[in-house]
Amino acid sequence: MRTTVTLDEDTLAVVRRRMRERGVSFKTALNDAIRAGALVEPQPGVFATTTADLGVPTVSLDRALEIAADLEDEELMRRP
Repeated sequence: MRTTVTLDEDTLAVVRRRMRERGVSFKTALNDAIRAGALVEPQPGVFATTTADLGVPTVSLDRALEIAADLEDEELMRRP
């Protein structure tokens, strides 16, 4: 397939280096570079969550959930 691409200077340097090292054409070097990049599986980053002990709640959360449910019911009844 023929196509036109615009390469950044750094990627052009990679392709030209591959051409020199392997003694291949621009087309072959570009195809090889694309294949090599496509085959690399990215390594997942380390994920960490910082936790903190907040102690015992000073307000009953059961009552807060009950109030939230009542407010939601009122809002639903107001809608046409």
